[in-house]
Formats: sequence, structure tokens, C-alpha cells
Amino acid sequence: MGMSDLYGPADETESIATVHAALDAGVTLLDTGDFYGMGHNELLIHDALRGRDRENVQISVKFGAQRGPGNDWLGYDAGPAATKASLAYTLRRLRTDYIDVYRPARLDPNVPIEETVGAIADLVKAGYVRHIGLSEVGADTLRRAAAVHPISDLQIEYSLISRSIEAEILPTARELGIGITAYGVLSRGLLSGHWSADRELAGTDFRGHSPRFQGDNLTHNLTLVEALRAIAAAKDATVAQVAIAWVASRGEDIVPLVGARRRDRLTEALGALDVELTAADLAAVEAAVPAGSAAGDRYAAAQMAHLDSEH
Repeated sequence: MGMSDLYGPADETESIATVHAALDAGVTLLDTGDFYGMGHNELLIHDALRGRDRENVQISVKFGAQRGPGNDWLGYDAGPAATKASLAYTLRRLRTDYIDVYRPARLDPNVPIEETVGAIADLVKAGYVRHIGLSEVGADTLRRAAAVHPISDLQIEYSLISRSIEAEILPTARELGIGITAYGVLSRGLLSGHWSADRELAGTDFRGHSPRFQGDNLTHNLTLVEALRAIAAAKDATVAQVAIAWVASRGEDIVPLVGARRRDRLTEALGALDVELTAADLAAVEAAVPAGSAAGDRYAAAQMAHLDSEH
């Protein structure tokens, strides 16, 4: 997403080079949304995959969010017709015959999840989609969806400072055999170890409105980062690497999704694979950043209202 939208300016040449570096390092999952830059991100991925073997990557696409020409958000549409029309445009932009995981970005309050999943199931039968995923939905929605068609994966925010899924959503996903793609593992840069209280943000960077990056909330959250930095230093690792390694340690059914926009950040993130957290390390991390210790919601109030996972 950050290569096309919402995190301020990005360099397209560096973005493509970063995707290439990820593929060369053995990364196989590319996650996007048709509304990331209103199609720009899918076109970027197409360019990055030019000359590569399509079968060596899994492309995950979210759909449903509606955007206006002024970048404004207009709501969600995950009705059956919109679902199939959105996929048609996605296939054309990516120049591919199928999508590996197709999922609504959020629960459409006006469309029963059974109808959305049923529409994607039609696309699976037709060969246009290989697996059905969901994003930011709660345990009840997971059960209803899985009753219509097997759900392969739930994409949802999960990090040291966003652990609400542990109470009900994660156990339900495991009961149903649904994997987790954990996004926000660095909490949009907050847990990267590179954030500072005086950092200036571009007007197009949505973190300028994110509660966790505001005033006293930010001051408090950065103290958590500093506590984590001490643990990272003892492991000869960076804060980001420890934060990613913690998510990876939560289970083999959890895939940390890293939003690196540059090759240097990608290299740092991949270094998390070499960080082995012992039981003592995990206990120290939990003590430094206890569950529920973050200040501020993960989204602004208007966006939180769209999260079925918070209900």
C-alpha cells in the first residue's frame, strides 16, 4: 500500500527494485488492494513481475473500498455484482488469469457475508480465484463465511501493541483451519525503531491523523519502543526485527506482512528470520510491552466504525 498511497510520496523505481529484491530473497506473497492508489498498486505489481514466473508468487488482493477522484473514501461495496466486476478490473491491471487469494477489505454492512463469499465462490469455480480470504472480520463473521465456502486466510492487524485478536478471533480461526496474515506488525512504523516524536509527515500521510501518533499517546508509545530497544540490543538485533520475530513466533499459521517501501528496510525486515526468541526473550518482550499497553486506538474513530473485528 505504501508504495502507492497513504504514507506520503514513494519512489516508483525504488518500489519495483524492492519487490524484485523481495522475490530474489525468496518472498512469495505480494499483498495489495485494488483501491491502493486506485489501481496504481496493481499496475506496479504487474510491472515488477514482468519477466518473472507468475506461478512463483501468490498475489492477495483486497477489494470493496470505494474511492473518489479526489482520493476521498466513499464507503464499501462487496455485493455480488461489485465483487465480480472488481475482479475483472484487477485481472486486467495485473495481466493475470487468476488471483491466489481474493478478499473483501472490510465487511460491507449492507451485504450479508454469505452473499459476498458466495460470489467469490463462483469465481473460484470458474478458475479466476484460487482461495477465499477475509479481512478485519470478527469470529461470528468467520463462522458464517466458512459455512458457505472454505476460507483460507484472515488478514488482520496483529502486533505487539495490537493484540485484540488473541481473545476470540485467533482461536476461532484456528478451530476453522484459517490462517492469519498479520498486517501492521510494525504498527505503521511506530514499532520500527526509526520513529521520533518530532518527525514531520506529508499531508497525504494518514498517520498524521492516527490516534497512536498524536501528542501524549505518541510520547507514551515511544517509551514502549525504547523498552523494546534494550531487548533488541541484547540480541544484536533491531527493534523492527524483534517486533517482526515476535509475531512470527505466535504460530506457524501466522504470516507477518511487511510493508517495506525501500530495499534497506526490506533487508532489515528479512533479518528478523535470523532472530530466535527464547522463552526468556519472549517473557522480556511481554514485560516491556504488555498486552493493552499502547495508548490510542489503531484507527481514527470514523475508520474504527467499519471494523467488524472490533465489535
